[in-house]
This record gives sequence, structure tokens and C-alpha cells, in this order.
Amino acid sequence: MWKANPITSRLKIKWPIIQAPMAGGATTPALVAAVSEAGGLGTLGAAYMTPQQIREAIHAIRDLTDKPFGVNLFIPEDFDTTQPIADTVASALNEVRRELDIPESPQVTRFQESFAEQLQVVLEEVPAVFSFTFGMLDARSLQALKQKGVTVIGTATTVREAVVLEAGGVDMIAAQGSEAGGHRGSFLPDSPSNLIGTMALVPQIVDRVKIPVIAAGGMMDGRGIAAALALGAQAAQLGTAFLTCAESGAHALHKQAIRESSEEGIVMTRAFSGKWARGIENEFMRKLAPLDQELPAYPVQNALTKDIRAAAGKQQKSAYMSMWAGQAAPLGRELGAGELVLQLVEETKRACAGLVQE
Repeated sequence: MWKANPITSRLKIKWPIIQAPMAGGATTPALVAAVSEAGGLGTLGAAYMTPQQIREAIHAIRDLTDKPFGVNLFIPEDFDTTQPIADTVASALNEVRRELDIPESPQVTRFQESFAEQLQVVLEEVPAVFSFTFGMLDARSLQALKQKGVTVIGTATTVREAVVLEAGGVDMIAAQGSEAGGHRGSFLPDSPSNLIGTMALVPQIVDRVKIPVIAAGGMMDGRGIAAALALGAQAAQLGTAFLTCAESGAHALHKQAIRESSEEGIVMTRAFSGKWARGIENEFMRKLAPLDQELPAYPVQNALTKDIRAAAGKQQKSAYMSMWAGQAAPLGRELGAGELVLQLVEETKRACAGLVQE
């Protein structure tokens, strides 16, 4: 079951288990290093970090492990800051700000970090893996990474996106099923129906591309990993499973919400960022749901709610926090990240052995 495959061999990891690159502070250097030390691949979700923060995090990871790890960034998207924010949206956001006792209608001048500067740090620090989400990396950057020996992974939510990624030259594809927590990695504008389940998506992508496929979405234990491998994936990428680990940087209320969640309370929303994402339903999502068609697109809405999310975290008010989680979140466990990896390995072995018993 655990013989080397193209992914484990290329990435020089013992187990075909990848910790998903969750941006926003959850993927601390301690978490990334612990997963890699245990034989999986830890990944730094660096999309919201400044270039200097990325460099410092990479150095911190290397202080903790000499094993391979990855760094993930979001491909920048075109956006229009001249479009006025709908009065209904501005009013709803200010109502929340009053409840949090923070200034209303703050002036937002920065909407995202410079991707070019973030990527430059990656090129200088040369992690084993670079993965990206929300688009296709430009050919020049892709070539620069490959010249330094970095393995490049793209994210696809449909077969067509996977075909585009392969044609663009990526080394591997993370097939993100609809069960996955956090933002959808979709990038083809003419492909709005991207909520394809992992079980349906993975084998279709495997059959259409020649490069290795990583299954992502809905896996929390060895049963899910065994299923992913049976579908033709050569590795499984888990995110929510690591959020409740001791090394995770997720807010304590976020971890508690995962432990207390039910599959029916984990929904899709655009309320926090303007981009579809899956998380644990709360008052903020319900409040903005009627205004969905009026919300500005990502990253504008993401920037507009940054002060609300930060204040809610500081004030311990989960009603206004973004608590991303996948559909199988109720299966979450409180373990050390390294312990979780080893437990996943044993569970996968048992699941596979159970399938071949006579």
C-alpha cells in the first residue's frame, strides 16, 4: 500500500499525505514542520502574508525541520476599486462594526499583497514545493521555479481546469472536490458549476491528464485517504483535519466550532471575501446572504471585512469570524500534527486491509 509512487518519490516524502495550504494564519511554522517531520508534506499558506513574513516563516520552518515542505500563494485576479459599494452592503457592514465598537466605513487602500514580491521570496528561498490557487501561473514564473528545482502544483475544481493546468506545465494537480473547506480554487470564468464532489472529480481528472493527481476535499481520516488512492490519486491533501491540531494557528473559537459542528451547518458563502468558500455557518453569513448579488467581488469584499474579522477574533465573537471548514469537519480530532499523520497512516493501512479480506 505504501510503496513509493511518483508523488512520494519526487517530493521525497514517506507518506502520500499533504497538509493543505490554509491561508490566514492556521499553517504556522510549527504545524508545517511537524507534518513534514512525520513523513508527510507540510505547506505554508502564505497568500495573505507580506514578503518579509513569508521569508521569516520559511526560516522558522527550516529551524524546525530539514524535511521538504511547500509554500502556497493565490494567483492575483483583476478587480475594480472604482465601483461604489452598494449602500445595502455598506450599511450591513457598519451595523456589525457598531456591534463590535470599531470605526465605521474605514478607508481601505490595500486589497492584496504584491504577488510578484511574494513569489520573489519563494524563488530566493527555494522550498521543495510551490503550489498556487485561483488561476494559472504565468509561463515565465513557472520556468523560473522549475529551473531552481521547485515542484509546482496547481489547483483544479473541474476537468477543464486540470487540462489547462497540465498544458501550462505544472508538475502535479490538486483536484479540489466540493467538500473542501475554505475558498474554491476555480479559475475558468466560463466554468461556474464547480461544485463537483471529490469522488466524482478525481477519477475524471486522473483519466484526462498524464501528470500525478492529488485528491483534496472531504478527507479527515484513513478511510478518506484509502478512498482517494482507490480513485487514482497518488496523494491525499487534508486541511480541516489539521485545524484542530495543537500546532495549528486557528483561533480557539474556530477549533471549538469544528469540534461542535454538524455536516448540515457547514455551508458555502461569499459574505467574508466575495469569493465562494465553505465554512461553519454563523450570524455574519446569515446577515449578508440576502445581499449576495450586491457583494463586491474578491479581493474587495475580503479587504472590506478584514477589520470586522480581526475585531471579532480579538473580542472572542465567533458570530463574525470566518471559520473555514470542510464538510467532514465533525470527524476532527485534537492531536499533535505529527501524531495525526502517523494515525492517518495506520488508519489507511487498516482501511485498505479491510477491503481485501476474504
